[in-house]
Amino acid sequence: MRTLKNVLLGSLLVASASSCSKLDDFVGGHGGGDDKKKEVALKNHSDVPAYFKLDPAFSSVKVYSLLSSGDVLMDSPDFVYGSMADGAGLIKEDDGTFTLINNLEADYSIARITFDETFKPMKGEYILNAIATASTAQCSGSLITPEEHGFGPMYLSGGEWGGASKGVFSTDPYKSVSNAAVATMLPAFGQWSTENAVVIGKDAFPGKTVAFIGDDHSDDEVPSGQLGMYVGNHGDLNGGKLYTLKVSDDSIAYEMDMEEGETYEVEFVEMQERTIDLLDAEAKEKGAMGFSRLEDIDWRRGIPANQREVYMAVTGRKKDGLVGKGTLYGRVYKLVLSENDPTKGTITCVLDGDMLDGKAKSFHSPDNIVVTENYAYIQEDPNGYPDTADKAHYAQLYQFNLNNGELKTVLECDQDAAAANGIGTTDNNWEITGMIDVSKELGIDNTFIMITQNHGWVPADGSGFTDPMANSSADATKEGSQLFVLKGLPN
Repeated sequence: MRTLKNVLLGSLLVASASSCSKLDDFVGGHGGGDDKKKEVALKNHSDVPAYFKLDPAFSSVKVYSLLSSGDVLMDSPDFVYGSMADGAGLIKEDDGTFTLINNLEADYSIARITFDETFKPMKGEYILNAIATASTAQCSGSLITPEEHGFGPMYLSGGEWGGASKGVFSTDPYKSVSNAAVATMLPAFGQWSTENAVVIGKDAFPGKTVAFIGDDHSDDEVPSGQLGMYVGNHGDLNGGKLYTLKVSDDSIAYEMDMEEGETYEVEFVEMQERTIDLLDAEAKEKGAMGFSRLEDIDWRRGIPANQREVYMAVTGRKKDGLVGKGTLYGRVYKLVLSENDPTKGTITCVLDGDMLDGKAKSFHSPDNIVVTENYAYIQEDPNGYPDTADKAHYAQLYQFNLNNGELKTVLECDQDAAAANGIGTTDNNWEITGMIDVSKELGIDNTFIMITQNHGWVPADGSGFTDPMANSSADATKEGSQLFVLKGLPN
């Protein structure tokens, strides 16, 4: 069995007392005295606790460790929660159980994890493996649902680095594991160094399906991560048109020409090419805006006008050739689409990590983002250049208030405590990722799922945290991952 024999569970729980609650701290559901009915009960189910330092302003937030790469699930003892878990989507089933679709970035695969009615992980299996993806990393992901989008369920994920399958993958959440070696892609979305593809809400443009694609292109001289947009008839992901974003002001040549807080008119220019090199060349020829590694994307929930408000995290890249052109430390942008035409709108840099005296001065590579009705939660993947005291920290989670622009730090990975207990090292920065709002699915307000990629954490016996059903390659990354649920973050 894959257990962590070098550390006792009791001491692990003590080490994480600042961030984890008691095992039976909260029970959700409707109650009513039905002793036979199982209800959501948020608990620590993993042998590895949550290693975080909560900011005092968020001391009431409860963090529960649900699953780690070292755990054994009851109904699938051979399943390994693999390397670099990333994007995710959660479905509540009619029988009261839950299905989590979860990317394993460095294993080039997608897992399906079943939770019982209490939200305890019970079974894991791989529905898309490295054969299907041609060993292409599955990074961020997004779930299409009938409730939010008017069709589905369907899971979209981005093929970013590694293999040749660059572009957008579309996966049936109920896909048979016997078909895990076969993938479905969306050619109409084009090929990019795809971090994610996100369909915005059904009420944004009635009768249309509008999706955004983040391009994590990492050129050292010219910011080349473009924002793609697909527009089709409602529910059609194959027959629509593809566009890239262009800033209308001719004086704006690079993203760093856009100042924090200033709003600029944009248009989306139609693309004819679909393959990665030709699409990149066409976009540049037509004046598309290039960002320095455009990572995750999400849209604001709520009324139709909210759904036309899109946020994107640009992680940044520190290279001499990019100075003055692309962000070094990371930015967050807001895109507001015109009410009657998704190809028109405005863009605003709302948070600029390169402003060393600004409110985002602590930004060290914002990577992933989840947006609710009132907040954006921004997750870091530090790129390893803490050039100022404000940026000298482990990965942090930020809360950005969409109504008043206030930015707060929620928590930071506590890698010092983790390393002291044999979980990773202090010289390999973890990544916070995969955060989604699961309040509706669990029936508990202000509740999120969150993931860490615990870089540097490998089994003490020299083996790896890679399931051969996902990736049988001998040179698999083999680092561990953790899955959490957070209760008490406002949405």
